Amino acid sequence: MSMITILNGPNLNLLGTREPEIYGTTTLADIEAMCHEAAAQHGFTVDFKQSNHEGELIDWVQQARTGAGLIINAGGYTHTSVALHDALRAVSAPIMEVHLSDPKAREAFRHYSFIEAVAKQSICGHGAQGYVMAIQALAALR
Repeated sequence: MSMITILNGPNLNLLGTREPEIYGTTTLADIEAMCHEAAAQHGFTVDFKQSNHEGELIDWVQQARTGAGLIINAGGYTHTSVALHDALRAVSAPIMEVHLSDPKAREAFRHYSFIEAVAKQSICGHGAQGYVMAIQALAALR
């Protein structure tokens, strides 16, 4: 089976309780279960991780350079991390950017994404279902 790495950035461990009016009530554990189920339907396995630390996310990106795909919700690092952008540029696997909300419909500082430029596709504003959509998009690239 091919491995998809799914990386989640800062504060996503608080999903379900943090600003549910923006991010919904689905927890990160719920999303992980959805991802495992969706991936299995397409013959993938999933390595699902979350960190509040930029360096740890970069280490994980480097480890996932040649897998079947990389799905990343970089949280606030989306708008600030050139280092994460640079690490993603070294990934040969297709990259899907996911955001639960639509950053471009929010505060102006969220409108720019350092991830978007290196992603095959950005899936924004579809809530937890965005992760499943990203898995489906990776499956379509086979």
